[in-house]
Amino acid sequence: MKELIYDTEDCICALATPWASSALAVVRLTGKGCIPAFGPFFSRPEVLTASTGGTVHHGHVQTASGEPLDEVVVTVWKAPRSYTGQDSLEISCHGSLAVLRRVLDELTRKAFRPAGPGEFTLRAFLNGKLDLTRAEAVQELVSAKTDSARSLALHRLGGSVESRVLELRRRLLDLSAVFNVQLDYAEDEVDTQEVPKGQVEGLIRDLEALSSTYRTGRVFQEGLRVVLAGRTNAGKSSLFNLFLKEDRSIVSEEHGTTRDFIEAWVSLGEIPARLYDTAGLREADGLVEQEGIRRSRELLAGADLVFYLVDATDPVFEDLAVEDSKLLRLWTKIDSPSAQPVPQGWIGVSSLTGSGLE
Repeated sequence: MKELIYDTEDCICALATPWASSALAVVRLTGKGCIPAFGPFFSRPEVLTASTGGTVHHGHVQTASGEPLDEVVVTVWKAPRSYTGQDSLEISCHGSLAVLRRVLDELTRKAFRPAGPGEFTLRAFLNGKLDLTRAEAVQELVSAKTDSARSLALHRLGGSVESRVLELRRRLLDLSAVFNVQLDYAEDEVDTQEVPKGQVEGLIRDLEALSSTYRTGRVFQEGLRVVLAGRTNAGKSSLFNLFLKEDRSIVSEEHGTTRDFIEAWVSLGEIPARLYDTAGLREADGLVEQEGIRRSRELLAGADLVFYLVDATDPVFEDLAVEDSKLLRLWTKIDSPSAQPVPQGWIGVSSLTGSGLE
């Protein structure tokens, strides 16, 4: 296990809201003794030390010498009934960048250390406030890109995975105890409990079912890797722009316009996807285009889904060396008068009219 590089009880602080101008912002503090440590920076320190957890107090945040910096509301959380399990404070202040900069500068000058990434959740985990599955769910909820991803993360944060793991662990320990008795007293005249075959098979099925949820969770949190592939001028960049609803890729009649891949986040229904527009596949002379094609091949090898585009007006096929289960075959430019009929197993689409992309 990697050794922690910082103390887990000292006083730390961090901005809990984005570093951007806004009406309000929240600065979080936690650590052993963080309430008295914040005293010199608050106009009414006595109310903080005397208060119970879950109380809110109005006042001014100030420099150590007493210069007011902002009018604030401070929420007090007492250990162990806080997110981290330690004494904690939340300072609700105005969201001016100038205010935030001065407040954080004053706090970190002597009394507080800037928190590392995820350190508040780390302390919650180390203090038994969260198990590992819930700690991971916090990050998943923060980074959720679709409503389904949010719902899945919230479900995990509620302890759904933890409860399943604990139940499976209990069943495994029960089976282990039965097997140990049978092994220890196999030759003695002891009435040992037989383990029904169905009980073992049921446990295996439940373990496999839990394991299979990893891929679903990864897809919703990290997104599908979707690659647009095909020859030059097959309509990849037009389709890429259509998904994004903006002109990110250059669209031109000239072959080989896209020399390197372009990527962007899109939502395919409720599934987040990292969409890649790649260099057209062909025999290229230029070193730059050759490198772009090489990178396209690398992306294809690691893709979860490949949209294989073929120009209906001039169909030329490529061997993508991709599993058939990952391929979605798109017959593009079907709006053109010279488009050939859509072959069986292909989907006719038009980036110009949106036909076939519903």
